[in-house]
Parts: sequence; C-alpha cells; structure tokens
Amino acid sequence: MRQFQATAAKLRNLQTMTPGNNAIRKTTADTRQQDPAAGLAGLQALIGRANGEKGESGGKRKGLPPVDRWEPEYCGDIDMEIKRDGTWFYMGTPIGRMPLVRLFSTVLRKDANGETYLVTPVEKIRIEIEDAHFVAVEMNVSQTGGEQIITFRTNVGDIVEAGPDNPIRYEITGDNDGVKPYVLVRGRLEALLSRPVMYELIAHGEEIEIDGEIMFAVRSKGETFPIMPVAELNRQVAAG
Repeated sequence: MRQFQATAAKLRNLQTMTPGNNAIRKTTADTRQQDPAAGLAGLQALIGRANGEKGESGGKRKGLPPVDRWEPEYCGDIDMEIKRDGTWFYMGTPIGRMPLVRLFSTVLRKDANGETYLVTPVEKIRIEIEDAHFVAVEMNVSQTGGEQIITFRTNVGDIVEAGPDNPIRYEITGDNDGVKPYVLVRGRLEALLSRPVMYELIAHGEEIEIDGEIMFAVRSKGETFPIMPVAELNRQVAAG
C-alpha cells in the first residue's frame, strides 16, 4: 500500500456542503414561557443527579450514564439545538458554559427513529440536531504492532479510536461535490470532522483495491474505510 499524497491534495480541494439552518419545528408550551436561565438550571440539576456529578464543574465521572438502558416516558420537545459547528443553543441563545454543554452531552441518545433526546431515568426530551452531535476537533495517528490507529478528540472531550466499533463514514454531497466525514462516537451518536481534521485525515489516505476497484481510503485498527473510487475523485476534480 502506498501513500497517495497527490490524491489527498485533490480531495482537499473539494468543497463541503454547508446546509441551511434548520429551524426548530416544535417546542412545548412550558419551554416557551419559562425563563431560559431557570430552565437550564433545572435541567442541569436533573442531569447532574442522573449521572452522579455535582454542580457545573462536574467533578470526577466514573463513566457515562447508561442512557441506553433508561426508558422514561417521552416528555415533549425542548427549544435546544446543536448546530453544525458544535455550538449548543437554548431558546435561540448559545450556551456559553462549556462544562454545562459537556454535562448535557453525557445524556444524549439517538433512537432508531432518527430523533435525538436528552435522557435521564425520569425524562426523555427531544432536541434538534443540525448535522452531527459532536465535532471532531483534533486527530492523532499512531502505530501499534505495525497497525495504524487514528484517534479523534471531540469538542466535548470524548476520545475515540476509529476501528470496528467506531467506524468512519463519508457523505458525498451532490450539490457541491464535497466530502463530509463522520466518526461514530457511541451508540448512534456521531462526530463530524472539522475541516482541519478532515484535511489531516485524508493526508493519511491510500489507494487501496477493494472488490476489484481502486478506492481512496484510510485505515485504522485493521479496518479500511473507503472514501470514494479514485476514478470518481479524478472526475470530480476535473469537473471542478
């Protein structure tokens, strides 16, 4: 297998599509009427009790709460949205306290219906996701036993090693012929790779034959993650 920097350079020239902002479709009446600060404080306290943290500083976490095992009643929607750049909004205002964002992120769950919720033992509240749940903001490539391992850090502090349990996938956006890479963080929750991280990732790409076709792909923990056929990549670059 050989490093294919020229192909990587071509891929870096492709533009990623910037989706339009999605307005929150539904909001429960009590959320509209409540004071934003009071609403956040109450939600923060509830989640803090659920995962054993104390206060906004969080203290030490023994592990993420078992949200996949909790099945509370659905309590409606809350006027909260995670934007494409990873910023959390509550009632139209960015949540500026990162410890609070990290706390909320520990009880995120995406269900089979495609919707995302904040889940505690007693509540299940739907929120809006513009693109992905997290953003991968840093990447490291290491070697263990001759095997390449790609590790990502998300904007809320998750550390993820791409591999069989945490695959990398790509969306080829038709409008702008761009590439949007994602890595599975946990459950059905994904992180969109930031543009600098995407460029760093494709710099480690290779031309690999898969099922008789030459693909541009990356490897991690013994898995191969194809981006697109090299012939298609060349066609897009020539058309652009």
